[in-house]
Amino acid sequence: MPLEHFGTPGFGPLTGIGDEAAPDTDGQLAALRRLGWNSVELRNVDGTALADLSPTAFEALARRLADDGFTVVAVASRIGNWSRPVTGDIGPDLVELDVLAERCAALGCRLVRIMSYPNDGLPEGEWADRALSRTAVLADRAARAGLVLVHENCAGWAGDRADRALRLLRAVDSPALRLLFDTGNGVPHGYDAPAMLRDLAPYVEHVHIKDAVRLPDGSTAYTLPGEGTAGVTECLRILAAHGYRGALSLEPHLAVRPHEGLTRAGADAADLFVRAGQALDALLKDLADGPE
Repeated sequence: MPLEHFGTPGFGPLTGIGDEAAPDTDGQLAALRRLGWNSVELRNVDGTALADLSPTAFEALARRLADDGFTVVAVASRIGNWSRPVTGDIGPDLVELDVLAERCAALGCRLVRIMSYPNDGLPEGEWADRALSRTAVLADRAARAGLVLVHENCAGWAGDRADRALRLLRAVDSPALRLLFDTGNGVPHGYDAPAMLRDLAPYVEHVHIKDAVRLPDGSTAYTLPGEGTAGVTECLRILAAHGYRGALSLEPHLAVRPHEGLTRAGADAADLFVRAGQALDALLKDLADGPE
């Protein structure tokens, strides 16, 4: 959707992580179609991570996406995420990346979401050293496969601090490592997302859209984009001002929140997903039409 108001050619496609709408391919694509979108970010299909699908299941998925005219803008891996601490074996991450390299080639996709490894009792310096060295290994492997790893402001050493994210980029020093910025992660992780984004915007290659509020007990409740306190509108302004032209990928967390163990979309998930997409669409229209 163009945002000529900001003097940029506009953002790239609107898309979303399909399993937030439905577990199965039919339901995921149907929800996206209801929004008029023809691209998807893949994470899980029928409760199985993309890298863990059998060859037969993956071939059926790829064929279905092609037949229905859907493109894949990114894949959300488990590499370095909340389930894989920095003290664990890097082997599963390397295996997952190798599988995704083959599958991304088949899907015509190059972006793979990663995180930077939660700590598991190590001193701060050792945590940093391990996270940096592991990410360098992954980026080298990704570069050879023609992939770009996009590090999310979420779990891991560089997840909640701009200075660490920038240090990660400098230390790895590879075009195969860029940033994924999620507009809603500041609320659960306790930081100001727009403030972080002002430092990171030039390096952002992919964007997730969600919104949230902090409840009195300290927990997080997720909302439609624009209805929470995450600063989604301000983040969109910052991205547009920096000429961001990548996709905006909806990850509303209204029905599915993998980090909380809520991994299966319920009966109302598709409707919630569509409402979130419509709210994002309205935000973009307001930004395009509003005053400077």
